[in-house]
Amino acid sequence: MRRCLQLAQNGRNGARPNPMVGAVIVAPPPLGEGQGEARIIGEGYHVRCGEGHAEVNAFASVSPDDEHLLPEATMYVSLEPCSHYGKTPPCADLIIKKGVRRVVVGCQDDFSKVQGRGIQKLREAGISVTVGVLEQECRWLNRRFFTFHREHRPYIILKWAQTANGFIDDDGHVLKISSDFTQMLCHKLRSEADAIAVGRITDEREHPQLNVRHWSMTNQPKRIVLSHDHPLDLEDLYKDNVQMLIVEGGARTLTSFMNDGLWDELRVETNLSLNVQKGTPAPPIPQEAEVIDKEIYGDNIITHYYKHDERRS
Repeated sequence: MRRCLQLAQNGRNGARPNPMVGAVIVAPPPLGEGQGEARIIGEGYHVRCGEGHAEVNAFASVSPDDEHLLPEATMYVSLEPCSHYGKTPPCADLIIKKGVRRVVVGCQDDFSKVQGRGIQKLREAGISVTVGVLEQECRWLNRRFFTFHREHRPYIILKWAQTANGFIDDDGHVLKISSDFTQMLCHKLRSEADAIAVGRITDEREHPQLNVRHWSMTNQPKRIVLSHDHPLDLEDLYKDNVQMLIVEGGARTLTSFMNDGLWDELRVETNLSLNVQKGTPAPPIPQEAEVIDKEIYGDNIITHYYKHDERRS
């Protein structure tokens, strides 16, 4: 299952808006070889939306010389196989057709067209199904997909950079806080988003491009400027299939999102070598925020926070 998760991440950008999924097919030791080792005979991941799912690609990778092993094989898949016709046929049907003996599923798919139906279909076909292996890790990998379908809104990341003494500008003037390298990482994150929002004041003062020019120009997120005349409409974003939204401030905009409970992650970059005498204070971290990890790049530290309840999803 850890290999499934590793494979799945290769589809981080291409699979959107579908979830990232990895699949591995394992054949048992040959008969008569005692305690011989099982071996992987096929693996795959969901490369691109509209194309074959992880299970399809895993079966396609099996050598003709190994196909006779499928009736005794186990398929591991990080997310429940689909059971409905979308842009591709149901993966559950393909698994049944291929005749594998057992399927191990990382987590159930909460998407309304699946929700256990794929697991049920496999069991009704006589296939042994185990569910919940590395479940937390599997759910966490697709937290944005699950939040989008569960909450009917984008997965929201609030992001800002601050000085060592907690300011986001220098007495109202734009301040370069990120290093060239951490700016590149910011653009990498942007490339995974469907939209980026800033407040009107930030837009007028800084004229941010909100693109991914320091990472890749292949995916340009939608640019949103918020104001009293143009507030954020989460229902419209959901209808437009905006699965992930980054909010980049300023302080008033970020704080309003936190006060409304409209956030899933915080990404806070702190420049330990930079202090200013006065400026706009960085937003306070909510009580329900939990530090998950810190990335250290010279004098710049990027701290990631998640809501307590998001650890369960």
